[in-house]
Amino acid sequence: MFSAVVLAGERPGGSPLARELGLKASVLVDVAGKSALQRVMDALAAAEQVSGGVVCGPAGNVYQAAPEFERILAGTSFHWLEPEAGPSASAIKAVSAVSRYPVFVTTGDHALLTPGLVDQFCRDALAAGGDVVAGLAPYALVRTAYPQSKRTVQIYSDGSFCGTNLFAVLNPAGLKALEFWKSVEADRKQPWKIARKLGMGFLLRCALRRVSLDQALQHLSWRCGCTVRHVKIESARAAVDVDSVADRDLAQRILLGQA
Repeated sequence: MFSAVVLAGERPGGSPLARELGLKASVLVDVAGKSALQRVMDALAAAEQVSGGVVCGPAGNVYQAAPEFERILAGTSFHWLEPEAGPSASAIKAVSAVSRYPVFVTTGDHALLTPGLVDQFCRDALAAGGDVVAGLAPYALVRTAYPQSKRTVQIYSDGSFCGTNLFAVLNPAGLKALEFWKSVEADRKQPWKIARKLGMGFLLRCALRRVSLDQALQHLSWRCGCTVRHVKIESARAAVDVDSVADRDLAQRILLGQA
């Protein structure tokens, strides 16, 4: 059984989605009659591979001002945890707090998460091995399903993929990958430092599309000091999170069978 971490904090400066819709937190956005966070918690409650964990975020003042959070967590085997300043630091804190491995990690805006998707990812992550596993959806699958949706694409020599906000930290060594993520996040305003961390030669080969996905993960594993692997997610909806009004509208259409 996996412990679970749900990252539900806001980035520094707040969420544009929350401001646009007048919400106390973006994970409370209504998606076809339920908040995004409620849909995530419902999926985890029904999943067979997950048993309890933490919801990391939002900040204490937001949590206390929005009674919806207590209602969502009432009767579950999850508890709220105060987040850190950024997502990587929050992930490190939350994974360390559950202390029982393996750990399934997702985000509170993953409104299209299903119990079947959770269970399949967890089984595949265990089979993949390593220390940290990320779920990736083939871009062609996502583009075919939702041609008008703009998604971030990772391009490799052997294919293109979208992230799914599905991760597994299989053992304590996996925290090294989160620490590396934290160091990169700290340098986001100084791209040259990030380039130095990843290696200029590697980034150049990536730009020229001369690096396969496995080669990229091998390089990242070397930089992190732990083994990073991936599993392929054959579900287009896994690549849709809700961090904009357009994404909310798409998620609603999917849930209502209109997309």
